[in-house]
Amino acid sequence: MVTTLDIISLVLIAVVVLVVIGVAAAAVGIYNRFFSLKNSAEATVGQVKVAMKKRLDMIEQLLGAVKSYAAFEKETLTGVTEMRARIGSAGPGDLNELERESRSVLGRLLAVAENYPDLKTSQTVQNLMGAVQGVEDEIARHRYTYNNIAQQYNTMTDTVPSNLIAGVMGFKKLEYLEFGEEIERVPTIAF
Repeated sequence: MVTTLDIISLVLIAVVVLVVIGVAAAAVGIYNRFFSLKNSAEATVGQVKVAMKKRLDMIEQLLGAVKSYAAFEKETLTGVTEMRARIGSAGPGDLNELERESRSVLGRLLAVAENYPDLKTSQTVQNLMGAVQGVEDEIARHRYTYNNIAQQYNTMTDTVPSNLIAGVMGFKKLEYLEFGEEIERVPTIAF
């Protein structure tokens, strides 16, 4: 015969089982959210790398257009080639440095173009300058997206209860793409 105590025990066991299942489901959901954000961040860093490679390709094309008008340093071309090679294995911190370097090269290249009036009117140079502006906008959009994803991920590592999962699983905060104020300004490329 089933007693009241047996019924209460079964109900308590059922409640405990449901609570354990609920906690486990929440933990799995939080864990999956971390990986969803991590994968989104990695994909966005990949897009930033592609855009930075496009920028370096355009810088090389501009160098080709400019060298017929001015003797431009050979080391600039070597530097651009070296930067392109480094982009593939770059993390967010490395991308910050590569961004600074490529902006510097672009700035020097634009200064050379400014000194040659015939170069300013070259359709090739004008087309490349327009393309560079498009890539600058693309890099800015991807950087914004990445930093928003990193902010969500980092907030999860700081707030309860997701910080418990982060601590147990060893999840570390994501680095932001901070390209520095002095180089956040888009280079002036209009003639």
